[in-house]
Amino acid sequence: MRNSGEMVLRAVAVTVLVGCATNPVTGRRELSLISESQEITMGQQAAQEVRQSMGLVPDSALQGYIRSIAQKMAKASERPQLPWSFDVVDDPAVNAFALPGGSIFLTRGILGYMQNEAELATVLGHEIGHVTAKHSVRQLSKAQLAQLGLGIGSIVSDEFAALSGIVGGGIGLLMLKHGRDDEIQADDLGFRYSLNDGYDVRAMRSMFEMLQRVSGGAAATGKLPQWLSTHPDPENRIARTEQRLAAVTTDLDKAKLNRDPFLRHLDGIVYGENPRHGYFEAARFNHPDLAFRVDFPAGWKTQNQPTAVVGVSPPQDAMIALSIPGSEPPDVALTKFLGQQGVQGASRSSGPINGFPAASADFQATTADGKQVGGRISFLAYGGNTYQMIGYTLASNLASYRGAFLQAIQTFNRLTDQAALAKQPMRIRLVRLSRDQTVDEFYRQNPSVVPVAAIALLNGVNAPTEILKSGTWAKRVQ
Repeated sequence: MRNSGEMVLRAVAVTVLVGCATNPVTGRRELSLISESQEITMGQQAAQEVRQSMGLVPDSALQGYIRSIAQKMAKASERPQLPWSFDVVDDPAVNAFALPGGSIFLTRGILGYMQNEAELATVLGHEIGHVTAKHSVRQLSKAQLAQLGLGIGSIVSDEFAALSGIVGGGIGLLMLKHGRDDEIQADDLGFRYSLNDGYDVRAMRSMFEMLQRVSGGAAATGKLPQWLSTHPDPENRIARTEQRLAAVTTDLDKAKLNRDPFLRHLDGIVYGENPRHGYFEAARFNHPDLAFRVDFPAGWKTQNQPTAVVGVSPPQDAMIALSIPGSEPPDVALTKFLGQQGVQGASRSSGPINGFPAASADFQATTADGKQVGGRISFLAYGGNTYQMIGYTLASNLASYRGAFLQAIQTFNRLTDQAALAKQPMRIRLVRLSRDQTVDEFYRQNPSVVPVAAIALLNGVNAPTEILKSGTWAKRVQ
């Protein structure tokens, strides 16, 4: 969970106008229920949610470097007039995604596994291609057409979902998965944009190979590449890249790789989860920057998400979530929550929890499909923020879980353990090699806090027995 003043995600309202438009990439007329101005507005609203909830990497030099490369490619695309924006988000997942209207995000997780600027350019070009070809607009248009007159429900209501701190309507709507044909077209466009900008497009092949290696080495890295989830892998993706390469007539040996400038921007970047944003020790969640801790029930599956810290019961029929909806006084926040349509409160009380001003209540609500949900919610004021802890399940199960909800809420307290408060993230560091050596040799001379297999992946090779070349930068983690 990030230290953000406002972390509630609001659903994006879409005005639907039935019509067709010309695709700027293909020149063909196609279904479009969303105008360009609406596309831009939707994308910018969702982009702001992404920045608030995920946070940006606090490195202005890195951000500026990425933007300078990306803006040049975008301005040379079929839609140069869009208000393009490019950001690196502070997330360890291996991912990149594009929102409608030209807002594009890379994670620090995917940057850490890249080897040069050419690989970066192919990923940026791919995401730019999703926007220029209006892939998300087409998906949204089809979805709107299918849903006209049917209505769209959430857990209870859009407002309840937002206040619960669990569901982000705007981001959930706009971070759409792309189909096979869209992925192939985005690959084609990314290849062309990168080639036109003078890059060695053989890097697209190495990027796909890296994604496969990271996926296979998830045990070493701890993170599956989400890029493969949000970008389903078309059949023979690497083979298609080979076909594109075979048609290239320029001398790629003279094209740009820009390895050293790229790698120098990675020196010191956070690797893996950042404990400053909170971390789990068994069932206890510690947040060093915000100086609090909370205990989830033993045996529950827990996860620190950008907008909420959540725990799910072993049968997956109950949830506890901690979020920061704002800074309103607890009584005001509770009144707003209970005032939602379809939500009824009971056993409301105001009284401190471990010395923090708090307001709590039981509640019941009706889901869109008519099911009864019951739970316990508390708002606590601490350190300038108002924290929300909510536990809920089906009303028929509430008697079984209410004790667990109450107990978890009562564990919210200051974090005073000095070791936990001082915990720092792992970082990628560069070492200039003075001679050829295997990854194993490099690892022995430059110990890392991660396994040698993870260091091989970070350096773009398959195995610890492979050679790292003299005079190049190698990555370690410390």
